[in-house]
Amino acid sequence: MPAGVSYKHVCVSSLRALLLSPLLMSNALTAKVTPVMVVDNVEPCALFWEKLGFTRGAEVQHAGKLGFIILNSGSVELMYQSLDSITADDATMGGHLRSGGSSLFVEVPNLDAAVKAVAGARIVVADRTTFYGMREIGVLDPGGNIVLFAQQT
Repeated sequence: MPAGVSYKHVCVSSLRALLLSPLLMSNALTAKVTPVMVVDNVEPCALFWEKLGFTRGAEVQHAGKLGFIILNSGSVELMYQSLDSITADDATMGGHLRSGGSSLFVEVPNLDAAVKAVAGARIVVADRTTFYGMREIGVLDPGGNIVLFAQQT
C-alpha cells in the first residue's frame, strides 16, 4: 500500500466510488416501468382505481370518450388505453394487442378493505392463503384484467 494510505482509506474510497456509481444510482437501461393496460373502455377502469385511492393524471380523449389515462397513488402509476386509441395511433401496435387479458399483483396492507372498496367486481380467484405467505383475492377490473390483491399473513 502506498505511504500515507491506510486499508480503511482504501475501503472507504472504494465504497464511496461504488455507491456513487451510475449503475447503483439508477439502472443504466431503464429508468421506470409502468404497465399500460389495454381495454375497450377506459372510464370504468379509472373509476375502479379511484375507489382504491388513485387519482387521475393525464387524460386523452379519443372518438368522444376517454381513450387514455394515467392513474397515480404515491409512487405507483398505472396507465389505461383503449384498443381503438392505440390502433388509431399505431395500427401495427394495435394489431398485436387485445383488450383485457393482463394481470396485476397488488400488495395491500388490508385485503378486506381493498376488496370492499371494489365491491361488485367479479371475483375470479377465491380467498386463499398461499405457500409464500400471502392471503389473496382476485377480481376482474371493468376492462377484463385480473387484479390479484394480496396481503402478507
